[in-house]
Amino acid sequence: MLSISPTYMLYYVPLIIAIALVFGATRHENTQLVLQHAWQTGRWITGFMAVIFVVFLFLSWMT
Repeated sequence: MLSISPTYMLYYVPLIIAIALVFGATRHENTQLVLQHAWQTGRWITGFMAVIFVVFLFLSWMT
């Protein structure tokens, strides 16, 4: 089984920040609202990726 180095997980943080800020900035012009929306979007993306991770982890335990 191929494992991913933990250093590759460091790419996750700037990627989520960039996606969340761009998504928030396309919805609002006020900086406070952009940051609030970016925070909410970042939590949703992180939650979604955690669910996918758990599913893949469960599937790897099944095999």
